[in-house]
This record gives sequence, structure tokens and C-alpha cells, in this order.
Amino acid sequence: MTIQSVDRALEALEVLAGGAAGVGEVAERLDVHKSTASRLLASLAAHGLVEQQEAGGAYRLGFGLVRLASAVTSRLDFSQIAQKLCDRVAAELSLTSNVAVLDDVYAVNVSQAVGAGLMAPRHYVGLRTPGHATSSGKLLLAHDAAASRAALAGELESHTERTLTDAGDLRAELALVRDQGWAASNEEWEQHITAVAVPLRLPTGAVEAALTVTGPAHSLPAGSFAEAAARMRVLAAASGRWV
Repeated sequence: MTIQSVDRALEALEVLAGGAAGVGEVAERLDVHKSTASRLLASLAAHGLVEQQEAGGAYRLGFGLVRLASAVTSRLDFSQIAQKLCDRVAAELSLTSNVAVLDDVYAVNVSQAVGAGLMAPRHYVGLRTPGHATSSGKLLLAHDAAASRAALAGELESHTERTLTDAGDLRAELALVRDQGWAASNEEWEQHITAVAVPLRLPTGAVEAALTVTGPAHSLPAGSFAEAAARMRVLAAASGRWV
């Protein structure tokens, strides 16, 4: 089921995509009265989606569409750059790499690459992972006050014997993450699997996502977490998007 006024607005934009047009031409193409077309174009103009070249003149597409398009382009850029970063990190660290974003109190992986000679523990892309038990989740929670409060107020489910299930322990862990600049999961979500995450910061300082490396505990022991994080930060800064 569609909404007629929305359909007509989109049709009007399609008409103007072919070039400037007057009210009469738009009305004819949409098969509506000129007064209806005039109101429709005035509404689109109020939102910057179309603009009138001069009083009583033809309409053309407005720069408000550029703003909307840039939001889509930004998402495409994010996905492409995230995948390239994962590929490079996996190649240089010989570990599975992921980029994840925050979803409520969970981390959702959007990109993945597997290091040479490794079998991925599982396919992580699209997977919604527990914030309190994963390195990406801890990293993202640590930099989002509302999400961290929600996580601390909720049930902290146990996934292995090492999972943090006490709110006080998790609160202290998140403070440590903010202080040291990286997060780790030491067999807390999956047995024999460890992971390290660093923030992907925009030039504004906002944390947009988390970059993670994951591997078997013998390939990524706890003693190597800080070194892995340092190497990941260098690679992230070379991406051109994150600092």
C-alpha cells in the first residue's frame, strides 16, 4: 500500500531529474490539476529538494538532494574502507580481522577478512555479538554512555567461565578500556579464542566503529594484546577515514 502524496512527490522529482520544468508540465506529467502540482512543488521546495529558478519560473532539483545522497555515499565509503582495512590488518597480523558497529548493547560485525593460513572461527559478518563478552562490544560500550548504562543495568549472560557477569567488574573493565585505548576478550565469548579491539575515530573524535583481530589463544596470547592494539591503530590511521 502506498501513500498517494508521497508517490506524486517522487514522480515530480523524477520529472525534474530530466531537466527543469514548469508547474504546468509537472501537472501534465503527473495527470493532476495545476494547483495540486503547485502545492506539491512548494512543499518540496520548502525542504530544499527542488528550487524555483525565478518567481513564476520553472523548477529544478535542489541541493537538499545532495545532502541526502551524501549520507548514502558516506555509508558506501564506510563499507569499502572498512573492508580494505580488514584485508590489510588480516594480512599483516595473520589473524581474522573485523570492523563492528554498535547496535543497542551489542556489536554487529560489518566487515571481515581472514589471515593467511587461518580458518575463521566462524563467519562474523552480520553477527550480533554480546557487548560485555567481546572485545569490539567492550570497546564500543566504553565510548557510548547510554549503551554502557543499559548494558550494566541488564543481564550479563555467561558464555564461558571467563565472561564478565558482574556489573561492577564490567564497569571497571570499561573504565580500563577508555584509559588504555583498547579492549580485549580473553576467552570470554568463545573458549580458546581471544580478541583485541581498537577504536575507529573520526577526525571529530567520535568513535564510529571498532577494529578487531581474533584468533586462537596460542596465536593471540594475552601478553601480545597491547602490541597488537598498537599495530592496529597505525593501520587504522593509514585508512584515510579514521585517526
